[in-house]
Amino acid sequence: MHISFVGFGEAARAFAESLKEAHPELDLSAYDVLQEPAGAPERRSALMDAAERTGVHLAATPEQAVAHADWVISAVTASSSADAAASVAGKLPQACVYFDINSVSGGCKQASARLIEGTGAVYIDMAVMAPVHPLGHRTPVLVAGPLTGKLRDELTALDFKFRCVGDEAGRATTIKMVRSLFVKGQEAITVQCLMAAKAAGCLDEVRGSLEASFPELGWPDFASYRFERVARHGIRRAEEMRESAKTMDELGYGAGGQMARAVADIQQQVAQLEVDQSVLDQSLEDILAALPVPSKTPG
Repeated sequence: MHISFVGFGEAARAFAESLKEAHPELDLSAYDVLQEPAGAPERRSALMDAAERTGVHLAATPEQAVAHADWVISAVTASSSADAAASVAGKLPQACVYFDINSVSGGCKQASARLIEGTGAVYIDMAVMAPVHPLGHRTPVLVAGPLTGKLRDELTALDFKFRCVGDEAGRATTIKMVRSLFVKGQEAITVQCLMAAKAAGCLDEVRGSLEASFPELGWPDFASYRFERVARHGIRRAEEMRESAKTMDELGYGAGGQMARAVADIQQQVAQLEVDQSVLDQSLEDILAALPVPSKTPG
C-alpha cells in the first residue's frame, strides 16, 4: 500500500512514524511547502530529517507525491486546507482515498469533498480527537463519508482507532469544532483569568477561591497544563478556533462564533509571548512569573 501525505507537519510525522514502525512494508511519500528552497532553513532541515528518519520519500510537487497513492492524508494548517485539496484534485488515481484530517469547519470540508469526489476519488472527513503523541495513527479519530467494507477492513488492519459518525463529509469535523469551543475555551478562560489576577495583584485570592469551588479539577496541575498547551501550541489552536467560529456561524450561533474568535485571540496572544519553553514544564508559579504583565489602560 502506498500512503501519501500532503503536508508533513507534526500530525503527519506522528502518523508516518507509527505506521512505518508497525507496518514496515508500507510505501510512504509526502510533500510539504516547507521543503521548498524559500522555506525557513531550520524548519526545512527538521522536515528533511523527519522524512529520512521515518522512511518517507519527499516528492518535488504535490502531484508527484500522490501520483501512485492508494491513500492520501491531507494534514496541513487550517488556512491551507482548501488549497491542499485543490492542488491534487484531478491528479489522484482512480479509487484513491483522500483522508482530510485538517481542523476546519464542516462547510470547508464539504467544499473540498466536492473537489475530490468530482475527479473520481473517495473523500473521507477524518477528525483527530486527541493529541497525536504518543499514539500516532492509533490516536482516536472520527470519520464521515462513504466508508465501504473494504475501507473499514483496511483501517482496522492498520490499527486505526476510528468511529464512523455518518455518511456526509463535514459531520466528523463539526463534532470536533463544536467540542473545541469548550476545550480550547476552557484553556483560554483559565489562562486569561490567572494572568489578569496576577496583573491585579490578587492571584492568591482568585486561585484560592477557584481551588475551593472546583477542587475536582486538580489544582494547580489543571492550570499549569493549560498554560503549557496554550503557550506551546496556541498558534495552531488559534487557527482551529477560527474554524470553530466558522462552524458556529454555519450553525446559526453568531454569539458562539464571536466567543470562539475571542478564544482564538487569547490563544494566539499567549503563544506570541515567546516564553522560555523550558519554563512550561515547571510549576504554575514559575510559569506565571515568566509571563510579562501588560501595560494597564489609563482610566
